[in-house]
Amino acid sequence: MLIVFSGLPGTGKTTIAKGLAAKVGALYLRIDTIEQALRNSGALAHDVGRSGYLVANALALSNLTLGRTVIVDGVNPVMESRIAWSEIASQAGVELVNIEVICSDKNEHQRRVETRPVMFRG
Repeated sequence: MLIVFSGLPGTGKTTIAKGLAAKVGALYLRIDTIEQALRNSGALAHDVGRSGYLVANALALSNLTLGRTVIVDGVNPVMESRIAWSEIASQAGVELVNIEVICSDKNEHQRRVETRPVMFRG
């Protein structure tokens, strides 16, 4: 099974996805982590977003074909990324579960975004 958590930063995707991955023993892929590793490697800034998703797609597919459940945590802001997850699930012959996480309290969402630690450098 491929479970994809999508939504804006600060909505709670990471908290939910990590908790579920730990509970069910799934492989956890966080797009932000992959993108930061690409930045740290010196990848060109304009290539990091697309490249991060391509790396995650490949890792997900290879683990799904091993019979692992994969949980993805990412914004998935464009149709291209959402279609890619569907294609990965199809190639692996597994069910795709898309979950969009939304913080319904606009003040709380703003507070989360404004108080989160800075992740990216450079």
